[in-house]
Amino acid sequence: MYLVTGATGIIGRPLVEALLAEGVEVRAVSRAPGAVLPAGVEGVAPEAIGVAMKGVRGLFVHPRAAKDGTEELLRLAADQGVPKVVVMSAINVDDAPEHQPSRFNGDRNTEVERAVTGGDLPWVVVRPSSFAMNTLAMWRGQLAFGDIVRGPYAGFAEAVIHERDVAEVIVRALLDDTLLGRTIPITGPEALTPQEMVPIIGTAIGRPLRFQEVPADMAAQAMIRNGLDERFVRALMARYERETKRPPTVTHEVDKILGRRARTFATWAADHRGAWS
Repeated sequence: MYLVTGATGIIGRPLVEALLAEGVEVRAVSRAPGAVLPAGVEGVAPEAIGVAMKGVRGLFVHPRAAKDGTEELLRLAADQGVPKVVVMSAINVDDAPEHQPSRFNGDRNTEVERAVTGGDLPWVVVRPSSFAMNTLAMWRGQLAFGDIVRGPYAGFAEAVIHERDVAEVIVRALLDDTLLGRTIPITGPEALTPQEMVPIIGTAIGRPLRFQEVPADMAAQAMIRNGLDERFVRALMARYERETKRPPTVTHEVDKILGRRARTFATWAADHRGAWS
């Protein structure tokens, strides 16, 4: 039996599916009322998580689900004899707090990871790069009105990762004791700029899309007008500027752990072609 927190989110859903594909039993913790889970999955309300730890062979800690309750979650796991915990944080978790834009949206990757690695349970840390899924939030609105995506820093490149690769690496960390004690940074197979990514989406959805660079201040103001936290937007722009001055991070840990190449951005775009309309 494996216990998954954040089980109905971007990572939780494919993680539950990947665990089921391995033939193991899953308990899924979700705050979403009436969450629909795959057949055979045992749903768990957050207030019942202590009882749900009984008989669990591995716990997955999602930082957005755990947040300030991580230490209590780990205590409950230890009390029930859970033998290992796998935590997902982020590839930039060692950066200064002001250099982690997601902190301004409430993420506490650093604190959650440190709680796990500083605890008494054997652990594995999985640190993914930015999710390919983030492009939907950034660009779908613009594509509803035309074939041009406008944004800052056309030269910024990163190796975004398919959420299914993240989920499958976490599965291996839960099932394979040889990964215990490791901190594993995972990325997509290649770093791409927005100028390269947007036409790939166009190929997937059958439209001739292109990227047009605009000044960072103009882009920032548009994002703030659309409701994003100004502190997040400013930190994001600063990150883009910093990262254009150094080589992008690309690891091959997905290949090593899963025994195959990480999924490309083109594969992700094809898998999500219906989400752009």
